[in-house]
Amino acid sequence: YWTPSVHLVRGGVQAAAPLLLGAVMAYAVNILMSMLESRLFPRGGRLSRAISLVLAYASLAAILALVVRMVLPELVQCVGLLAQQAAPVVEQLNQTLLDRNLGLDQILANYGTSLADGSVDWKQALETVGKWVGQSLSGVMGSVLTLLSAAVSTAFNLLVSFIFSIYLLLGKERLGRQCARVLRTYLPKKWYGGLMYVLNTVNGCFHRFVVGQCTEAVILGLLCMAGMLLLGFPYATMVGTLIGFTALIPVAGAYIGAGVGAFMIFTVSPVKALLFLLFIAVLQQLEGNLIYPRVVGASIGLPGVWVLAAVTVGGGVLGVVGMLLAVPLAAAAYQMLRDDVRRRSLPAEEVPEEDTSEA
Repeated sequence: YWTPSVHLVRGGVQAAAPLLLGAVMAYAVNILMSMLESRLFPRGGRLSRAISLVLAYASLAAILALVVRMVLPELVQCVGLLAQQAAPVVEQLNQTLLDRNLGLDQILANYGTSLADGSVDWKQALETVGKWVGQSLSGVMGSVLTLLSAAVSTAFNLLVSFIFSIYLLLGKERLGRQCARVLRTYLPKKWYGGLMYVLNTVNGCFHRFVVGQCTEAVILGLLCMAGMLLLGFPYATMVGTLIGFTALIPVAGAYIGAGVGAFMIFTVSPVKALLFLLFIAVLQQLEGNLIYPRVVGASIGLPGVWVLAAVTVGGGVLGVVGMLLAVPLAAAAYQMLRDDVRRRSLPAEEVPEEDTSEA
C-alpha cells in the first residue's frame, strides 16, 4: 500500500523540483529586495518593486561573478603550475622504465618472430581491434550524450526556477492574500489563528537566520584573510573570499573552501599547505564554538548550545540540507515553546493575543 504512494509522492516532488527551487530562490532574494525597496523607495510606487527586484538579482550576480573572478584564474594558474612541476617527474619515471627495460625488447622480438613465420591470425586480430574500437566509441558517445542531456536539463530547470521566482516576487502580496483567504475559508477560526502564528514564527526565524548566516560568513572570511596575511600564507585574499563564500553552509562550509585553499597553497609550498590546514582547523573551532552560536544564535534568539545541537542533529539526519534547515526550525520551536510557557504562566487577563496576520 505504501510503496505506490511513496513513488507517487517522489515523482511529484521530482516534477515540481524547479518550482520548489524557484520558491527557495524567491524567499532568499526577497530579503534583499525588501530591504532595497524600503530604503530606496520608502513611499512606494509602481516601478519600485521591479527596480528593487532587478537590483537584488544584479547584486547577487555581481557578488557571484566577483568570487568566480577572484578564485577561478588563480585555481587554473595553480593547476598549470602543478602540471609544470609534474612534467620532470613523469619524464624521470619514463627514463627509469626505459633503463630497467621491463621485458619490452623480448615482447617485440616475439611479435617480430610471429610476423615472420605467419602464425598471426590477422582476421581474428582485426575483429578484436574492431570490436574494441566500436565499444570504445559507443561508450564515449553515450557518455557525451548523457552529459549533454544532463547539462541541458539542468539549464532548463534553472531557467524555469528563475522565471518562477520572479513571478512570486512580483506578486507576493496578492499570492499571500489569496492563500490566507483560502485558509480562512476552509479552516476553523482557532486553527487558522494557530497556523498563521506558526507560519509567522517560522518565517521570522528563517529571515533572521539568513541574515545572521551571511553576517557570520563575512566575519569568517575576514578573519581567515587577516590570519593568512599575518602568518604569511600565499593567496590570502582569494582563499579568504572563497572560505567566506562557502561558509554560507553552516559549520562544514569552511572546510570545503579550506580544501581548495590547501591545494592552491600546496603548489607553492607543501609545508605551508599543512600549516594552513592547521590554521583552518583552529579557526573553524573558534568559529563553530564561539562566533557562530553568538552571531547566528543571537540573531534568531536561540541559545548557542541549542544551535550546536541543531546543527549536529540536522547534519546527521539530512547532511548539508539538514544543517541549513535545523537551526531556524529549532529557533522557531524554541520561540513557540517559550511563548506557550509564558502564556500558561500568566493570568488569563494578561495573556497576549496570537498574531494572526498573514505570513
